[in-house]
Amino acid sequence: MIKVNLLDSVTERQSSAAVVEAKVANPAARLWMLGAAVGALLGLAMVFDYYSAAASQKKAQAELEKQEQIAAQMAAVNKEQADLEKKLKDIQSRIDVIKRLRSSQQGPVSLLSDLNARLPRDPDFRLSSIEQKGGELTIEGQSPNEYSVTEFGHSLEFSDGLFQNVNLEAERKTVEVKLEDYSAAEGPIDPKFRPEVFSFKLKCKYGPAQSQPAADPKADPAKQGKK
Repeated sequence: MIKVNLLDSVTERQSSAAVVEAKVANPAARLWMLGAAVGALLGLAMVFDYYSAAASQKKAQAELEKQEQIAAQMAAVNKEQADLEKKLKDIQSRIDVIKRLRSSQQGPVSLLSDLNARLPRDPDFRLSSIEQKGGELTIEGQSPNEYSVTEFGHSLEFSDGLFQNVNLEAERKTVEVKLEDYSAAEGPIDPKFRPEVFSFKLKCKYGPAQSQPAADPKADPAKQGKK
């Protein structure tokens, strides 16, 4: 039969509780226990702060990468826009050049057409140069017939204002004969033969005259005078 000494067990428990109470009552022990508790809490706070900072950093890194991607896309769009604007500018400059060429071509074509309509019907009448600077026109040429030169000047002078301030200067000149310019069918040519031509220089202003508005015949002359 087993015998248990209950008195000894109760005594041991009381002695253990007394030991614990004694340790708790000791200031040094309480300081160590408080330090351990604070250290544990501080450790937990540090671990939480580390994981929280890591999560925030990861989120910030993802946002930064997203913003960098958006910035790269915007840079590509801006580059394409700049290239497109440059191409449009080049096309517009080409259009302007074409317009300027067309406008510059219309002047000489119109001028030559107007001159051709007023040339005399003399097959020997020749124009050697036509120079236009702004509205000033200088025409040089020659003809063996003085009347053709005069007729050409008159046709420009009486052109309804198309050619204005016509000034014609003519000079009689002798021309050296070149035998290679003649064929044997034309017969023998006297080497001393020196034909005469009239060399001329004509200056004028080219451009349609600004016509004044015609007065209304039905208008009252008295009212027109008051105006």
